[in-house]
Amino acid sequence: MHTKSQVIIISGGSRGLGFYLAESFLREGNSVATFARSRTEGVARLEGLYGDRFYFQDLDASDSDGVSAFVASVVGRFGRVDSLINNAAIGQDQLLMHTDVNAVQELVNINIVGPTLLTRAVIKRMMLGEGGAICSISSICGSRGYAGLSVYAGSKGYLDAMTRSLAREVGEAGIFINCVAPGFFESEMSAVLLPEQLQTIKRRTPSGSLSTEENIHSVVDLILSGKTNMQGQVVYVDGGITS
Repeated sequence: MHTKSQVIIISGGSRGLGFYLAESFLREGNSVATFARSRTEGVARLEGLYGDRFYFQDLDASDSDGVSAFVASVVGRFGRVDSLINNAAIGQDQLLMHTDVNAVQELVNINIVGPTLLTRAVIKRMMLGEGGAICSISSICGSRGYAGLSVYAGSKGYLDAMTRSLAREVGEAGIFINCVAPGFFESEMSAVLLPEQLQTIKRRTPSGSLSTEENIHSVVDLILSGKTNMQGQVVYVDGGITS
């Protein structure tokens, strides 16, 4: 497994946490390939700054053929895939009985079908090479209950469960499968919470502060380094609120 300059695929890297991770890994000298349903000004900026080390494609995460073609194009461009970060996701803030069935299906497609298809395509490439690392961005919602987040929480619990089982399937091939589960942090998804709700969460957090994108990047970076021997783990980056 490559432990220095890596070729990293990040889903949903056009904004939010995905963009922060893409920019951070590029700054550290890695090559990054990412996709999202729409291009942003941030993507254009990264293309200008990093040239051949950055690759972006417009793509829906639930498009099976598109995902397979994207992974093939990344291998064709960079020669390999060392790491994958399953980041693309959409949120939910509505009681299940009031949630439209189409909204449920969209969330399942993006949050469950998408990372499953992408992981499947990447693993096939990694099995032919020197192994690699796959890190899914889960959430504390996958292990804790929050009213109005049942479908979203279920999708994150799925990532946790897939991580544990997949680690047993491909571990012997030198592929490390882990999850990072952030607590609530400043993001588009937490924007649905009122300021007083965020303050309550902060007050109940043992560290006294919400997690940051930098905190999450530091843990993901460690997992992708291949130096930890962590396998099938869900790592909580939440200031201790789940402890």
